[in-house]
Amino acid sequence: MLPVSRSINLPESELVVRFLRADGPGGQHVNRTESAVELRFDAAHSPSLPEEVRARLLARRDRRMTDEGVLVIQARRFRDQSRNREDARERLVEILRSALVAPKKRIATKPSRASQQRRLEGKQQRGKLKQNRSRSWSHE
Repeated sequence: MLPVSRSINLPESELVVRFLRADGPGGQHVNRTESAVELRFDAAHSPSLPEEVRARLLARRDRRMTDEGVLVIQARRFRDQSRNREDARERLVEILRSALVAPKKRIATKPSRASQQRRLEGKQQRGKLKQNRSRSWSHE
């Protein structure tokens, strides 16, 4: 079981772990060992996720999410497989915890009269600057 929150625990059967050969430092050893980890979690079809968390997770624009709703996390930060596996699991939990929190609803507000005035004054100042620029070119 992978604990995400008090109410959400992911069973190991929902996680697909694959080991790959990692690039980067390690010398000749890196060509023989599969120390990188690819963790896949099918968020779209997971019975462990509540519906609202699933919807928030799938609505994200995340390059790690496939079109089928599978979250793919690659971990190759460390040189040994066990640390990379733990790193991938921690990152999955972090992503799921961020989807637990519902975003605050934005309250529409009107700009203050002073801010509108400042904006218009800034636009007038910019226009005058550009106007002065065009005059200086026409005299030469």
